[in-house]
Amino acid sequence: MAGRAAKPSAVKRINLALQGGGSFGAFTWGALDRLLEDERIEIAAISGTSAGAMNAVALTEGMMSGGREGARACLRRFWTGIADASRSPFIGATALQNFLGTWGLDMAPITHWLDMMTRAVSPYDFNPLNWNPLRDLIDDLVDFDKVQKYEPIKLFVSATNVHTGRVRVFQRHELTPDHVMASACLPYLFQAVVIEGVPYWDGGYMGNPSLWPLFEFSDSDDTVLIQINPLERNTTPRSAREIMDRVNEITFNASLLRELRAVDFVNRLRDDGRLDGTDYRRVLMHIIEDKDRIEFDLASKMRLTDQSLGLLFKGGRNSADEWLAENFDCIGQSSTINLRKLFLGEADGLDGERITHKTHKPPPSKASGADR
Repeated sequence: MAGRAAKPSAVKRINLALQGGGSFGAFTWGALDRLLEDERIEIAAISGTSAGAMNAVALTEGMMSGGREGARACLRRFWTGIADASRSPFIGATALQNFLGTWGLDMAPITHWLDMMTRAVSPYDFNPLNWNPLRDLIDDLVDFDKVQKYEPIKLFVSATNVHTGRVRVFQRHELTPDHVMASACLPYLFQAVVIEGVPYWDGGYMGNPSLWPLFEFSDSDDTVLIQINPLERNTTPRSAREIMDRVNEITFNASLLRELRAVDFVNRLRDDGRLDGTDYRRVLMHIIEDKDRIEFDLASKMRLTDQSLGLLFKGGRNSADEWLAENFDCIGQSSTINLRKLFLGEADGLDGERITHKTHKPPPSKASGADR
């Protein structure tokens, strides 16, 4: 289906929840590109983790610089920069793939060695200078001064507090490259990112992404999750790498499922009338997922070529285009994913259900996101 900008006859505001997943973030890029193209859609807030956080800050900078087209251009510049850097003799594909956690067992012997080393040796030993190939790229490709100043979109980036094990959500006005790197810090590859004396690891462990800031601080009832970590797989992993890959998927989806279960629980209480007279409101859940059957597997996950990123981008655009065609009218009216069926193992329930969550007043603008 061709993706053409629609006339803004009825603008609908949505929240975006952007998962982390290494190079799979290019799928999210494609989905965002299609959503930004549709003038009927307005973004109220974004919560992102790891690659999702990178997409979020790139989009926000672009909106500040040039509106929708500026955001699309900034996202393209970011992912083109990633692809270009992977070909650089000074950075190289192996370094970026290792950063993204996307190496594979069918790659070069040096990668086998690096893979085994990261499982047995601390990054404080094998990477004492804490070299991070994406840190400078993020700093060069994203203008964080613009990100911090763009008030129309509420922005939340999650990282995991190493000391407490809780998720920390940083807000737009405080974001720097360090906050994004903390959100993407895999502990077996890099030293914890220290912010104000506190060490942080990848936000995916406790919030991939965090949904609660969208429910509490946004004025939109609709949250669209762009999903790049499969909840279910129909095959049993057998190789060591396949097993590790599936364990990571399950681990990085656990916090999301907990939040969705809480949303479903509150929804049922509301439907039963047990929350009458309270300040709980509707929260309508939607999911954009792979519709082209790209299969987010190890083979596709480890490639950073223009061709592979282009395939993911196209898949994201097509999936978002199809979702808009099927579900635009439901925005503001009903959910397009049935959470009850999801938890019962019927993940494609599309009959819709209304979902609620308690609302709270936003924190003062100078406040940092609290640990949870």
